[in-house]
Amino acid sequence: MYKITLIPGDGIGPEVTNAARKVIEATGIKIDWDIVNAGLDVYKEKGVLVPDEVYESLEKNKIALKGPITTPIGKGFRSINVSLRKKYNLFSNVRPIKSIPGTSNPFKNVDLVIFRENTEGLYSGIENKPSEDSSEAIKIITKVASLRIAKAAFKYAVKKNKKRIAVVHKANILKLTDGLFLDCVREVAKDYPNIILQEVIVDNMCMQLVMNPHQFEVIVTTNLYGDILSDLCAGLVGGLGLVPGANIGDDLAIFEAVHGSAPDIAGKNMANPTAIILSAAMMLNHLGETQTADLIIQAAIKTIQEGKFITRDLGGLSSTDEMTESIIENIKNL
Repeated sequence: MYKITLIPGDGIGPEVTNAARKVIEATGIKIDWDIVNAGLDVYKEKGVLVPDEVYESLEKNKIALKGPITTPIGKGFRSINVSLRKKYNLFSNVRPIKSIPGTSNPFKNVDLVIFRENTEGLYSGIENKPSEDSSEAIKIITKVASLRIAKAAFKYAVKKNKKRIAVVHKANILKLTDGLFLDCVREVAKDYPNIILQEVIVDNMCMQLVMNPHQFEVIVTTNLYGDILSDLCAGLVGGLGLVPGANIGDDLAIFEAVHGSAPDIAGKNMANPTAIILSAAMMLNHLGETQTADLIIQAAIKTIQEGKFITRDLGGLSSTDEMTESIIENIKNL
């Protein structure tokens, strides 16, 4: 039996994480869930965003499934997601982007993965206000972090028999920061002569992805670019409701859906549970339960492909519970 931290989150988080739990239970995998929570709902109740028991659970179990947590825009507290990634040095944000038959998209057979450096860069939120009329953000790129994410991407490419890795940067303008990142990826690439390194400036990458995403297999990039490109790529395969994600460090990993907390539909049993269910499959794969992970993925794909029990964002009329039950039924029949 596995002991795993479960952070339901807020908004639609509790609904979709409950769906993921049911799907895992249907496979027969035994998990002792250590349920702790963080976010707005916790703050309203306890006056803290992340209670100590969350940190204690993560540090004890070393692996977690996390629902979406609301981050205020413009004002208020900084992202809890970013805080957890930095605190536990979860340097590798991994987001597989893969087409699912039955969804309506401009492209078919998209199959790529984004490796996003997760601990530094502009996304770290280091900001200053030198005067009332100006604000500044500091972008930090280090050799250690850049080499680390590059190595993770190349190791993945070898494991999955990928032939190309695209490094995304803006080194033509940001010569010191993005220049350092690019140099580090080039350095790691020398150890992998059988893998082609594609060097793509970030604005050109956006254009290339919406014109011909099939030319890319693995993308490695810095924090902010990776966040933007992940959402862009999600749009190529049907939206954020279909894309899983993982934050992986040396000894701790948090798996999460990449979408937000969608407070406007919270509690209405309308949310698409696919992203968190596929994230749970990534988690099981990380644990070595590859056959069970593949079973969950195939069951989710079958439900979407059949189109009978899918949520409104996918063009259906089903509830979260109905879609979840369909996936469970497919698990039993596959």
